[in-house]
This record gives sequence, structure tokens and C-alpha cells, in this order.
Amino acid sequence: MRTGWADGPEFVTQCPIRPGGSYTYRFTVQGQEGTLWWHAHSSWLRATVYGALIIHPKQGDSYPFTKPNRQATLLLGEWWDGNPIDVVRRATRTGAAPNVSNAYTINGQPGDLYSCSSKGTVIVPIDSGETNLLRVINAALNQPLFFSVANHKLTVVGADASYTKPFTTKVLMLGPGQTTDVLITGDQPPSRYYLAASAYFSAQNAAFDNTTTTAILEYKSVRGKTVIKPIMPKLPAFNDTNTASAFTKSFRSPRKVEVPTEIDENLFFTIGLGLNKCPKHFRSRRCQGPNGTRFTASMNNVSFVLPKNMSILQAYQQNIPGVYTSDFPANPPRKFDYTGNVSRSLWQPSSGTKGYKLKYGSRVQVVLQDTSIVTPENHPIHLHGYDFYILAEGFGNFNPKTDTQKFNLVDPPLRNTVAVPVNGWAVIRFVADNPGAWIMHCHLDVHINWGLAMVFLVDNGVGELQSIQPPPADYPLCS
Repeated sequence: MRTGWADGPEFVTQCPIRPGGSYTYRFTVQGQEGTLWWHAHSSWLRATVYGALIIHPKQGDSYPFTKPNRQATLLLGEWWDGNPIDVVRRATRTGAAPNVSNAYTINGQPGDLYSCSSKGTVIVPIDSGETNLLRVINAALNQPLFFSVANHKLTVVGADASYTKPFTTKVLMLGPGQTTDVLITGDQPPSRYYLAASAYFSAQNAAFDNTTTTAILEYKSVRGKTVIKPIMPKLPAFNDTNTASAFTKSFRSPRKVEVPTEIDENLFFTIGLGLNKCPKHFRSRRCQGPNGTRFTASMNNVSFVLPKNMSILQAYQQNIPGVYTSDFPANPPRKFDYTGNVSRSLWQPSSGTKGYKLKYGSRVQVVLQDTSIVTPENHPIHLHGYDFYILAEGFGNFNPKTDTQKFNLVDPPLRNTVAVPVNGWAVIRFVADNPGAWIMHCHLDVHINWGLAMVFLVDNGVGELQSIQPPPADYPLCS
């Protein structure tokens, strides 16, 4: 709160830290408990620059569930046999989709199912009768992932550093950026069991990494007995949207919450891909997207472009013109059948560095609507600076007359990333009480590069406690 200078996205809240330079992120944590994570927010650096950020209960407080015997943090990642920065630069140059990853990882290790990889497979210890806490983080760059543990049930108790009403499942689905805390009990015959993760991929006719990463849940009595072949869980098919949707719809807050009921800003954002025609001065090798185009992406038909010489937050706070405009549309410029057969005239968005202004304390509702332009896809949409309530989600085009009846206004889950269903929609609400410039973007990094983002510009309120703090002395500048 009030520390937006420490948010991190390049050219949104700061300029990148220069080689050899340093910047100390100073921020406050309020009202959050559980599992978050940190990562680089420049180009594709977060492919390898990331880690867990765990917020334990205050001293003297306890968990809202039986204290676990032990805890383990599992960071799901994505690995390229090459420099990820080279991968995204090549894609930017050619206009084509970037090469997919070569492996997924758990805590940096791919596991037993890849060639030459089993020596460092992660071991997660458990003892018979124990109930342990697993903190699962999807830090993969571009891929939602299914996660399961052979023969063991998982009880979900938290997500994105907020507790949830416990529910039991055999499979998790996490979009990039999401975290899920689960309890697991050692109630199976002592042996070795794989924890495994593989892709949930909802786009059509596109390449993806169809491999599986593993770690091993190892009972104490068989520790070191590597001759015991671990048991493999049955993971869903890569395109099992029913399982993904059933999982995300299971989340509830532990008790009744105060959801904003009167709305000051009622926003409707389309999200999806697009294709830019090849510019006349480009050679054909720069337009290797479908039919000689270049891939792009947008929200409300605006493809987001990062500034080059100053952060949006600095320009916003210091009233410096020419860095951004504050005319991001509250609704799509044209209404259309979002999940139907979309006219090709809508496939090429405009581009710009556009923000949407919010008054301090305004109550905001955003309908996030996937489109079928190029291909529909499940988009993990992340909002910086805020948690939000997810009121409902569904398939097809959002219908304000009938779908508002599905809103959960009693105990909706509190998240910071929502998996918008493929060919569907999700509705979120929050109160704009954290002043600053806060990017909302798809957490598939390939889509950020293509422009699937926008920025909320939240005004200061009244007095010091409702205003952003001054920038720190070591704040990175562009020049």
C-alpha cells in the first residue's frame, strides 16, 4: 500500500535496473497471509529470475487449519535449451510465435521423465500420519499447468496469499502467476509417489510444450531406497477445460466478505490475440505470422506499448506530458460476437500507451471477456497493486441480464490473478484504494510482449495516508 515505486514492471513503475546497478524494493504487506512470489518484470528475464515470498501468520497467531507437521514450497517453472531472451527477440524480429519451452521444472529440476535429468529430482519428505503444507507456485513463463500427486488427495486452503474455504481435489490448475496452498496427508502405504505437472493448453492449432515435470513424495520409511519406482499420477488431458473450470469455480472465501455492491466504474474489457498486416517497409522475413502477418494482442482493441524513456508512474505523479494518455476505453470500441466468428476487420488492433483513471476509493467492476480472434484461449489476468474478488465466470459472451444472477456476493474468492476461461468471461471487483500506476496484464509473457495489457491510474486520496509515498532516493531512472 502506498509503495507503488516498488512494484517492478519496467517502464510502468520504474526504469530497468542498469547492469551493475541496484535498487532496494521497500514495501508494506497488509492483510495478506500465505504464498506469493517475486520475479523479474523485464522482457523474459522472469524465465529464470524468480522465487517464493511466504507470509507466515503473525507471531502468536495460528493457521485457520491444523498446524502442518512440515511445509514445502514447489515452484513450477519452464526451461528453454537456449537463452529465453534470444527466443523472444527472435519472435519480435520475425513477428511469429516464439519457440515453446523444452521442459517444465519443479524447483529448477525437470525430474525423471527427461533424458539426463533424474540426478537432481526434488524429494519432498513425508511420514505416515503427517499432514503437511505444500505451497505450489506457477512460475512458468507461458503455460497454465495441471498438478497432481499420485494416490493422494489435496485439500486447498489458500491461494494468492488469501485463505480459502477448504475443498478437496485430486488435481490443481494454476495459471502463470497463481499460487495454491494445499494440505496433504501421509495416508498411503509408505512408498515413493510422483508429484507431477503438465500443460493445460486451450489455444487451437498452436504448438506447446507437451512434457511432464516430476518431483518425488517420499515416505520416511523408504528414504534412500531409490530402487522403488515412484507411482505416477493420472494427469488430465492437455485440453481438459472441464477439469480446469471445475477447479477454479471451487474457490470460496472462508467466511462472508464485504463485496462492493454499489459500483462507480463498470468496465468491460475484451482480451485476446490479433494479427497486424505486414508494414510496407518490412521484408517478408519480418512477417512470419499466419499469411504473412505479425502476431499482436490487445485489451479493448488497444495493443499496449511500453514507454521508452520514463516510467508511467513517474510521468503520472509529476504531471509530465507525452509519456502516456489516459483515454483507455471503458468498453470495446465496437460490440461484436466476441466468442463467435469474428470479422477479419477486427483482427488488427490500434496501439498506444493508454491508461484508465480511477478516483481514490472508487468501486470498480471489470468484466473480462475472451475473444476468438485468431484463437480463443484461457488467459491468466493479473492486476498489480490489488487483490480482487472473483464474482463469477462462464463460457460464451457475458450477458449482463442473465449472468449477473450468477454473481457470488457472499463469499467470493480473493485473488490477484484470474484465469479467464477459454471462449468465456470472468467478473472481478475491487476498491481503488492504493494510489499509483498499476498494470493489468495477461500473465502469459508472450501475450504481454504482444500488448495484452493496460494500466489503471489511481489518484491520491485526501492526506498523507491516502497518497503514494515520494519516490526513494535510489529509484532507477532511464537516463
